[in-house]
Amino acid sequence: MSSRFSQISFLALLFSLGSAFLPAQEPLSLRQSIDKALGQNPQITIARASEKDAAAGATLARTQLIPQLAFTEDISRGNDPVYAFGTRLRQRQFTQADFALNALNRPQPIGNFSTRFSGSWMAFDSFKTQREIRRADLFKQSTASASKAIDQQIVLRVVAAYQQVLYAERQIGVAGHEQETAASLLTSVDGRVKAGLAVESDRMSAEVNAAARKLELIAAQGELELAWAELRDAMGTPDMQATALKPIEPHIFPENSLEQELATAAKTRPDLAALGQAQSAQSQSVGAAKSAFGPRVSTYGNWEEDHGSFTGSGGNNWVAGVQISVDILPVGKRAQLARESAAQQRIDAHLLQSQQQARLQVSRAHIHRKTAALQLEVARAAMDQSTESLRILKNRYSAGLATITDLLRAEDAERQSQSNYWHAVYGNAMAYAELLYAQGTLSPDAAEELQ
Repeated sequence: MSSRFSQISFLALLFSLGSAFLPAQEPLSLRQSIDKALGQNPQITIARASEKDAAAGATLARTQLIPQLAFTEDISRGNDPVYAFGTRLRQRQFTQADFALNALNRPQPIGNFSTRFSGSWMAFDSFKTQREIRRADLFKQSTASASKAIDQQIVLRVVAAYQQVLYAERQIGVAGHEQETAASLLTSVDGRVKAGLAVESDRMSAEVNAAARKLELIAAQGELELAWAELRDAMGTPDMQATALKPIEPHIFPENSLEQELATAAKTRPDLAALGQAQSAQSQSVGAAKSAFGPRVSTYGNWEEDHGSFTGSGGNNWVAGVQISVDILPVGKRAQLARESAAQQRIDAHLLQSQQQARLQVSRAHIHRKTAALQLEVARAAMDQSTESLRILKNRYSAGLATITDLLRAEDAERQSQSNYWHAVYGNAMAYAELLYAQGTLSPDAAEELQ
């Protein structure tokens, strides 16, 4: 029995030693989270599908320049007088007897095997097709720019959720530490009460403080679960297990003038680029609607072979021509032009509104980033001061020179200062990310600099 126990103990020891040398799992970085989101988020799939649809539309528009060719094999039989007369002519089977009135009025049923090649080509349509091709190309570019804008939205959302998880973890750490401190204080106060160095109300205050710290820890744990739910949704990985995240340390981010940031936004924001390209595409749509009033020149041709039976003899014929057409009552085309012109006015106003909103977003983000940087400096100093103040009050309380109320207030201030500090750390990084997003430069590489 002891030998069996020794073997089990030896195996357990080997397992523990082996696990100690296994490489630890690397924490999930912000860049990895963003890459997963860009590869799995359903919004990205929708955007990519829209790009493919626009690319197919551009290809489809070009097919109007290609001649249309068709092949037809037709088998028919009947005794319709016109059909019978024409079929005999096409088969080169017409005879003098077929001119008899009875044969013309009451022909015998006749069958026909017809092989036909036909084609047509729009040679000129007042440049309507060329404008439609240009419109499709611009719409394709607009869709690609809109897809980039969605990418940046996903990146910003992942950054926000990632930092929210880190902040919630910090809050749990602070709350856990404060709960331990409150429990230690309660033990200390209880001993002082028993020794006659403190009154019963001190112990009651310490008990209330310990209960409050426990409630804060429970709330912090709930906030962490909610933050993880947001991060899973942003990444498009609803089944991902909670794991360690790579911390985000305090940073001093580069500063630019508001004018430089506004100029960058005007050049690089993908949503503005998408609207600008859509505006140009709509201008081509208006041009195409105007071209529809012009003349159209098309060509056509047809070659046909007819047989009385599948292998019998017969005849063939062909016809070719050019057709010029002009719509002399273009009521529907006028309505279409009015519709396209109204759409042009709408997108012009939408672009102007978006440009104004972009300026406001950049201005707001610029101010927010400056404010967040200052808040981080103040929060760091306040945390250091509150930590030192709490240390002094603990010594004074132990020496009977301060009340428990003074001590609890100092602990509250120290706890709040830690929470404010980490809130400022993540707020500073988030403010910079929002500024990059407002400028249209929030790429995965740029987001990686936040960490």
